[in-house]
Amino acid sequence: MRVALALALAASAAQAAPFAWITNQGSHDVSVIDLAEERVVATVPVGRSPAGVVAAGAAGRVFVSNPDSRTISVIDMHERRVVATLAAGSGPVGLDASADGRRLVAADWYANRLLVWDTARLDAAPRAIAVGRAPAGVAVQADGRAAWVAERDDDRVALVDLDRGVVLSRVAVGSHPFALLLDAPRGRLYALNVQSDDVSVVDTARAAVVATVGVGHAPYGAALAAGGRLLYVSNQHDDSVSVLDAERLTVLRTLPGFGYPEGVAAWGDRVVVVNWMDDAVSVLDAETGAERRRIATGRNSRGFGAFIGAPAAP
Repeated sequence: MRVALALALAASAAQAAPFAWITNQGSHDVSVIDLAEERVVATVPVGRSPAGVVAAGAAGRVFVSNPDSRTISVIDMHERRVVATLAAGSGPVGLDASADGRRLVAADWYANRLLVWDTARLDAAPRAIAVGRAPAGVAVQADGRAAWVAERDDDRVALVDLDRGVVLSRVAVGSHPFALLLDAPRGRLYALNVQSDDVSVVDTARAAVVATVGVGHAPYGAALAAGGRLLYVSNQHDDSVSVLDAERLTVLRTLPGFGYPEGVAAWGDRVVVVNWMDDAVSVLDAETGAERRRIATGRNSRGFGAFIGAPAAP
């Protein structure tokens, strides 16, 4: 998952609001939410049991992983419809795209590999790169030449050179890392460990864990908010969200009242939390964590990935 786009969007409150693209596992579709109006404006049918998502504004596309269909749906941001379906191994889960939108990376969960596409040539077969067991979350570095992947069943994260197709380094983290979030300004990677109920903070230059922060039970998604000062972490099995001071790496408060929260993303003064059990998203005030609005979506919403985005200006 990338934070650079979210921080850039937050820099100007005057610009047009982007959209939230929420994957709904139970209804096999994507709810499109206009964040300016805070309402669903479209529903896009995709493959079976969509989970992962990345809104690649630079490419004008939203990529959605459908594990049960073994495909990735490509949604045109302007037309809000599927314009291509990619064969994606045996079970794609986590997705990310380079900041320039030219490269798409997917974790192929059952085949223990990354799949890499050139988004200008989506009709071509992807490049496959072997990684560890049960790869889940993916975070592409700013230059698009390397990506971090969570090797869940190996309890570690790996840095992969996407040009050469090799693993550059591996870092042992907590138990069963799933989601990843890059914090480029601080040179950090956050790995959310669903089994040890904590977040491993990796110094990306040193490829070493520099802190471990306890959160709630089964942390699933993370987002930087309030200009990067706050780190929001969803805790699936506690129906809560932890709010951390991103600089000091301390928990400031724990927000209750969610329904099996999964994906989380931020834009401007808002944080969007996806509630799997409640078939809804919660729109929060980024500074206080207070709920602004709850918006109904499809069934069993997940939003695993960087789901907020809009096409780049012409």
